[in-house]
Amino acid sequence: MIIWLASYPKSGNTWLRSLISSYYFSTKGTFDFNLLNYIDQFPSPKYFEDVKDNIVNPEDFSKYWLNKQSQINKDKKLRFFKTHAAMCKINNNPFTDNKNTLGAIYILRDPRNLITSLSNHYQLNLNESLDFMIQEKKALVDRVDNKFKAFVPIFSWQFHLKSWIQNKSFKTMVIRYEDLTNETYYTFKKVIEFIDSLANNKNKFDKEKAKKTIVSCSFKNLQDLEKNKGFSEALTKKNSKEKIKFFNLGKDNDYRKLLNEDLINKMNNIFQEELVKYKYE
Repeated sequence: MIIWLASYPKSGNTWLRSLISSYYFSTKGTFDFNLLNYIDQFPSPKYFEDVKDNIVNPEDFSKYWLNKQSQINKDKKLRFFKTHAAMCKINNNPFTDNKNTLGAIYILRDPRNLITSLSNHYQLNLNESLDFMIQEKKALVDRVDNKFKAFVPIFSWQFHLKSWIQNKSFKTMVIRYEDLTNETYYTFKKVIEFIDSLANNKNKFDKEKAKKTIVSCSFKNLQDLEKNKGFSEALTKKNSKEKIKFFNLGKDNDYRKLLNEDLINKMNNIFQEELVKYKYE
């Protein structure tokens, strides 16, 4: 069965994935990028390589979502998957269901800080990044030689958030990226206890391993690893072979210093309900 690490793009999913993979899949809580192989991403092209149909529209991949998850779950092992897909239905095809999913952890980030990360990652200006966040039918599409390889429906930031948090099919834990940053040990402990309860894991929370994991997965260490070894998930700059920094600003990503007043006010109005509900205001 699958436990999803779900988030809107650039909300801290890779950091949480690093923490969880280091805690569960290393001996001493020491992180390296190879551990991320234990927590794959879905949907991604590798899971649809055997699709023989002529995919005319990228959303046609939705009819394979549950079938591919059933294949993954055949051995009845617990697996983590990262996803940026909304918890939605496309052409009446649900992204997942309680037959394939044990639970989910949703990582939420202040949209006013998210926007600068989106801007850096996708090489957009801030206004384009805001358009990205509010598009009601936004999707990420993998395409090679004009052939569709995978389809990730994300919709708007608000829809994405609600789709997972209001889901009733399975238990979903919500954590704020900011709490993971400011209260890392306490928040991470809650995550591990949630996972262990879903998996009926009777092992006690390993405090020492968790502390080592947190140190090993610090933003500075992840930044250094990317600088020294590269990071395969970093995108390449347009018209260049240079990689865009994946671990870019960390705690320096403060919208109060990076956004102008007009954009802050605009985002405050658009996202007012969520900013208040999740105690960002």
